[in-house]
Amino acid sequence: MKMVKSLLLGSAAGLVAVAGAQAADLPVKAAPVQYVKICSLYGVGFYYIPGTDMCLKIGGWVRAEAAWHVNGSSTQVQAGDVNNRFTNNNWWRLRGYITADSRNQTEYGTVRGYLAVGLSTNTTGVDGASNQFDANRAFIQWAGFTFGRAQSFFDFFSQAALGYLGFNWNSDTGDGGKEVFAYTAQFGNGFSASLSAEARRTTQIIGQGCANLVTVPANTNCFGGLGGIGAIGFPGVSAVPNAGSINGATTFAATGYGGWQAPDVVANLRVDQAWGSAQIGGAAHEVNAAYYNSTNAGIVNLTFPGQELSGAPGNKWGWAAMAGLRINTPWLLNWLGSGAGDYFAVMGTYTQGASRYIFQNPNNNQWFQDGNSAAFAILSDGVYGGSALNGTGTGVNLTTAWALNVGYEHFWTPQWRTSLYGGWTSVSYNSQANAILCVLEGDGNGRTGTLAIANAGCDNNWSSWYIGSRTQWNVTKDFYMGLDVAYLKLEGMSTSTGLITGAGAVPTNTNQAIFRNVDNEHNWMARFRVHRDFYP
Repeated sequence: MKMVKSLLLGSAAGLVAVAGAQAADLPVKAAPVQYVKICSLYGVGFYYIPGTDMCLKIGGWVRAEAAWHVNGSSTQVQAGDVNNRFTNNNWWRLRGYITADSRNQTEYGTVRGYLAVGLSTNTTGVDGASNQFDANRAFIQWAGFTFGRAQSFFDFFSQAALGYLGFNWNSDTGDGGKEVFAYTAQFGNGFSASLSAEARRTTQIIGQGCANLVTVPANTNCFGGLGGIGAIGFPGVSAVPNAGSINGATTFAATGYGGWQAPDVVANLRVDQAWGSAQIGGAAHEVNAAYYNSTNAGIVNLTFPGQELSGAPGNKWGWAAMAGLRINTPWLLNWLGSGAGDYFAVMGTYTQGASRYIFQNPNNNQWFQDGNSAAFAILSDGVYGGSALNGTGTGVNLTTAWALNVGYEHFWTPQWRTSLYGGWTSVSYNSQANAILCVLEGDGNGRTGTLAIANAGCDNNWSSWYIGSRTQWNVTKDFYMGLDVAYLKLEGMSTSTGLITGAGAVPTNTNQAIFRNVDNEHNWMARFRVHRDFYP
């Protein structure tokens, strides 16, 4: 009995010893601490990064969209819409962004860093459509300064707040962003003024230069005066106008521009108060073309040298001016619903040589085709032509454009809202620019620069107008879906024959070699969206 008792006591002691050894290997439970501390200085969603005084908010959003009759694009609806069996009338896009907003205090005020990066897809029914990385915000704000990719200080009217379709002209850079170095002064009571140096906004500059020397009738006269080069000993030989300068691509980038020499300078005066907001603003934009000769390739002899020796038109400064008004109107249509949140917005813009302050999106030549008829319109910052060697060179003729954007949004209930929006634009060329364009289009006398003459009836001035409506259901404050439907009318160029020949004028992506009847064309389109915010 004593032996059994000794064995039991020994076993118990052994178990206690083993348990003690195992317990010694486990980590000691730390005293409770607050690892994440809420930062209430800058609004909901911020927290302190442990060990620092910096506050951070992580947010983002996800969106799925489907559109009809938009020519397979979110913005380039009018770029080469041939409206035939090859046209993509169905288009889908999926997008998702993650945002990071960091802030902390300095002796001169809050310093803020903001970043938005994401994924954007464009699908036109082809399997394996590539996913595209996108970053539309990366900026620093401090003591009134803004540095980085933010939003242009010229912007005021937000079409994206009223509709989903991206076909209509406006100055809004809100989606893609704009590189800026800016300062904003706050005067109190909602009044402010901003001065900003911004990445230049370019549309194409159309240059009617001289191509290579080839055997053609002397009266084409790109180089040699009224008698052509044949007048000085080269019978039947002349330089021909370069008919490839009218860009047919869907976007222009810096086509026809020389190197970037100066930023756009933007300024505004603005007021934001309980009744709404208003802004006047302007922008200065350098229009610096390349050379009269459009190519260095295939030089025949020194009679017609390459680009640098051919000379160039002088630089000009284009400009843009705007005035915008937004009025909160909860009282206007409250008999048709809650009215809370209703507002009216309008913006007028006038430009010379700075067309992209109207055509931020879309930024392209316009082409709508319906069977054997089409409407065509050329968009540019300026037009020039000729040669410095024979005195036919012109300066850059700045393109004039103006536009009006109007919108109204009504809340039927806090969850349901409907917008009505519309606008009108006009683009015009002076007589010399029009003559050069007509020659490039094959509707003139075939000469260049100061000698270019348009055929009677060839007119490149054009206008366009649109109207649309979007209805949206906010299922929750951060989840909505909606439908946008719009109509667009293009009243394009006219020709001497009533035909668009397809030579020089037709955008390359339409691939049309046959004649088209000139006509005004229109387009109906629709876009459905589902959107979810993580945090605003």
